[in-house]
Amino acid sequence: MLALVGGYFLIFLARVSDVSLATLRMLFLVRGKRFYAAGIGLFEVTIYVVALKFVVDRLSDPFSLASYALGFATGNIIGSLIEEKIALGQLTVQIITLRSPLELAQELRTAGFGVTITEGQGREGCHPILNLSIPRRQVGEIQRVVDGWDPGAFVVIHEARTAYGGFYPYRRKGK
Repeated sequence: MLALVGGYFLIFLARVSDVSLATLRMLFLVRGKRFYAAGIGLFEVTIYVVALKFVVDRLSDPFSLASYALGFATGNIIGSLIEEKIALGQLTVQIITLRSPLELAQELRTAGFGVTITEGQGREGCHPILNLSIPRRQVGEIQRVVDGWDPGAFVVIHEARTAYGGFYPYRRKGK
Protein backbone atom coordinates (compact mmCIF):
# COMPACT_ATOMS: atom_id res chain seq x y z
CA MET A 1 0.00 0.00 0.00
CA LEU A 2 2.81 2.40 0.92
CA ALA A 3 4.55 1.73 -2.41
CA LEU A 4 1.30 2.45 -4.25
CA VAL A 5 0.77 5.79 -2.47
CA GLY A 6 4.45 6.61 -3.03
CA GLY A 7 3.97 5.94 -6.75
CA TYR A 8 1.02 8.35 -6.88
CA PHE A 9 3.06 10.94 -5.04
CA LEU A 10 5.96 10.52 -7.48
CA ILE A 11 3.60 10.98 -10.44
CA PHE A 12 2.26 14.12 -8.78
CA LEU A 13 5.78 15.50 -8.08
CA ALA A 14 6.97 14.66 -11.58
CA ARG A 15 4.08 16.61 -13.13
CA VAL A 16 4.58 19.55 -10.77
CA SER A 17 8.25 19.60 -11.76
CA ASP A 18 7.82 19.28 -15.51
CA VAL A 19 4.97 21.81 -15.74
CA SER A 20 6.90 24.29 -13.58
CA LEU A 21 9.91 23.82 -15.84
CA ALA A 22 7.67 24.29 -18.90
CA THR A 23 6.54 27.65 -17.51
CA LEU A 24 10.13 28.77 -17.04
CA ARG A 25 11.12 27.44 -20.46
CA MET A 26 8.39 29.49 -22.13
CA LEU A 27 9.47 32.61 -20.25
CA PHE A 28 13.03 32.17 -21.44
CA LEU A 29 11.85 31.64 -25.02
CA VAL A 30 9.67 34.75 -24.97
CA ARG A 31 12.60 36.77 -23.64
CA GLY A 32 14.93 35.49 -26.35
CA LYS A 33 17.03 33.23 -24.11
CA ARG A 34 16.80 30.16 -26.33
CA PHE A 35 19.80 28.28 -24.91
CA TYR A 36 18.47 28.51 -21.34
CA ALA A 37 15.10 27.35 -22.69
CA ALA A 38 16.73 24.40 -24.45
CA GLY A 39 18.54 23.32 -21.28
CA ILE A 40 15.37 23.49 -19.23
CA GLY A 41 13.47 21.68 -21.98
CA LEU A 42 15.88 18.75 -21.76
CA PHE A 43 14.97 18.14 -18.12
CA GLU A 44 11.31 18.97 -18.65
CA VAL A 45 10.73 16.43 -21.41
CA THR A 46 12.67 13.70 -19.57
CA ILE A 47 10.51 14.09 -16.47
CA TYR A 48 7.35 14.29 -18.59
CA VAL A 49 8.06 11.07 -20.50
CA VAL A 50 8.87 9.12 -17.33
CA ALA A 51 5.69 10.31 -15.59
CA LEU A 52 3.56 9.69 -18.67
CA LYS A 53 4.91 6.15 -19.05
CA PHE A 54 4.06 5.38 -15.45
CA VAL A 55 0.47 6.59 -15.95
CA VAL A 56 -0.02 4.90 -19.35
CA ASP A 57 1.14 1.59 -17.85
CA ARG A 58 -1.67 1.96 -15.28
CA LEU A 59 -4.52 3.42 -17.31
CA SER A 60 -7.09 1.34 -15.46
CA ASP A 61 -6.02 2.97 -12.16
CA PRO A 62 -7.98 6.23 -11.71
CA PHE A 63 -5.65 7.38 -8.91
CA SER A 64 -2.70 7.44 -11.32
CA LEU A 65 -4.64 9.68 -13.68
CA ALA A 66 -5.84 11.86 -10.80
CA SER A 67 -2.25 12.24 -9.50
CA TYR A 68 -1.12 13.18 -13.00
CA ALA A 69 -3.89 15.76 -13.42
CA LEU A 70 -3.41 17.25 -9.93
CA GLY A 71 0.32 17.50 -10.58
CA PHE A 72 -0.37 19.36 -13.81
CA ALA A 73 -2.70 21.85 -12.10
CA THR A 74 -0.33 22.35 -9.18
CA GLY A 75 2.63 22.73 -11.56
CA ASN A 76 0.90 25.69 -13.21
CA ILE A 77 0.51 27.39 -9.84
CA ILE A 78 4.07 26.60 -8.70
CA GLY A 79 5.51 27.67 -12.07
CA SER A 80 3.75 31.03 -11.89
CA LEU A 81 4.95 31.56 -8.30
CA ILE A 82 8.53 30.79 -9.33
CA GLU A 83 8.19 33.18 -12.26
CA GLU A 84 7.01 35.95 -9.92
CA LYS A 85 9.95 35.36 -7.58
CA ILE A 86 12.68 35.39 -10.21
CA ALA A 87 11.04 38.31 -12.10
CA LEU A 88 12.96 37.97 -15.35
CA GLY A 89 12.93 40.67 -17.96
CA GLN A 90 12.34 44.33 -18.52
CA LEU A 91 9.22 46.44 -18.26
CA THR A 92 8.27 49.74 -19.82
CA VAL A 93 6.22 51.89 -17.47
CA GLN A 94 4.16 54.91 -18.50
CA ILE A 95 2.78 57.18 -15.79
CA ILE A 96 0.25 59.97 -16.24
CA THR A 97 -0.48 62.04 -13.16
CA LEU A 98 -2.15 65.42 -12.88
CA ARG A 99 -0.46 66.01 -9.53
CA SER A 100 2.91 67.68 -10.26
CA PRO A 101 4.24 65.19 -12.82
CA LEU A 102 7.60 66.92 -13.21
CA GLU A 103 8.22 66.70 -9.47
CA LEU A 104 7.28 63.01 -9.53
CA ALA A 105 9.79 62.53 -12.34
CA GLN A 106 12.45 64.15 -10.17
CA GLU A 107 11.54 61.93 -7.21
CA LEU A 108 11.83 58.84 -9.40
CA ARG A 109 15.20 60.04 -10.71
CA THR A 110 16.38 60.64 -7.15
CA ALA A 111 15.37 57.05 -6.38
CA GLY A 112 17.71 55.93 -9.19
CA PHE A 113 15.29 55.45 -12.08
CA GLY A 114 15.75 56.88 -15.55
CA VAL A 115 12.70 58.90 -16.59
CA THR A 116 11.94 60.26 -20.04
CA ILE A 117 9.11 62.75 -20.34
CA THR A 118 6.94 63.02 -23.42
CA GLU A 119 3.80 65.03 -24.01
CA GLY A 120 0.42 63.40 -24.49
CA GLN A 121 -2.76 65.02 -25.65
CA GLY A 122 -5.70 64.11 -23.41
CA ARG A 123 -9.30 65.16 -23.11
CA GLU A 124 -8.28 68.11 -20.95
CA GLY A 125 -5.20 69.20 -22.91
CA CYS A 126 -1.50 68.32 -22.84
CA HIS A 127 -0.14 66.17 -20.04
CA PRO A 128 3.39 64.96 -19.40
CA ILE A 129 3.84 61.20 -19.71
CA LEU A 130 6.63 59.74 -17.59
CA ASN A 131 8.33 56.81 -19.33
CA LEU A 132 10.59 54.37 -17.52
CA SER A 133 12.30 51.13 -18.48
CA ILE A 134 12.96 48.97 -15.43
CA PRO A 135 13.87 45.43 -14.44
CA ARG A 136 10.68 43.51 -13.54
CA ARG A 137 11.85 42.98 -9.99
CA GLN A 138 11.54 46.76 -9.40
CA VAL A 139 7.88 47.12 -10.40
CA GLY A 140 6.74 47.01 -6.77
CA GLU A 141 9.05 49.89 -5.89
CA ILE A 142 7.67 51.99 -8.76
CA GLN A 143 4.11 51.18 -7.72
CA ARG A 144 4.82 52.25 -4.12
CA VAL A 145 6.35 55.57 -5.20
CA VAL A 146 3.52 56.37 -7.64
CA ASP A 147 0.75 55.29 -5.25
CA GLY A 148 2.33 57.40 -2.50
CA TRP A 149 2.49 60.36 -4.86
CA ASP A 150 -0.90 60.04 -6.57
CA PRO A 151 -3.13 57.00 -5.92
CA GLY A 152 -5.26 58.10 -8.90
CA ALA A 153 -2.37 58.16 -11.39
CA PHE A 154 -2.83 56.29 -14.65
CA VAL A 155 -0.05 53.70 -14.97
CA VAL A 156 0.51 51.36 -17.91
CA ILE A 157 3.08 48.58 -17.66
CA HIS A 158 4.30 46.68 -20.75
CA GLU A 159 6.68 43.77 -21.14
CA ALA A 160 9.79 44.81 -23.05
CA ARG A 161 11.35 41.93 -24.93
CA THR A 162 14.70 43.66 -25.40
CA ALA A 163 16.19 46.85 -24.00
CA TYR A 164 19.69 48.23 -24.34
CA GLY A 165 21.53 51.52 -24.05
CA GLY A 166 20.19 54.44 -22.10
CA PHE A 167 20.17 54.79 -18.34
CA TYR A 168 20.40 51.43 -16.55
CA PRO A 169 22.08 51.97 -13.19
CA TYR A 170 21.94 48.27 -12.27
CA ARG A 171 24.18 47.50 -15.28
CA ARG A 172 26.65 50.27 -14.56
CA LYS A 173 27.63 49.01 -11.09
CA GLY A 174 30.13 46.58 -12.64
CA LYS A 175 31.71 49.24 -14.85
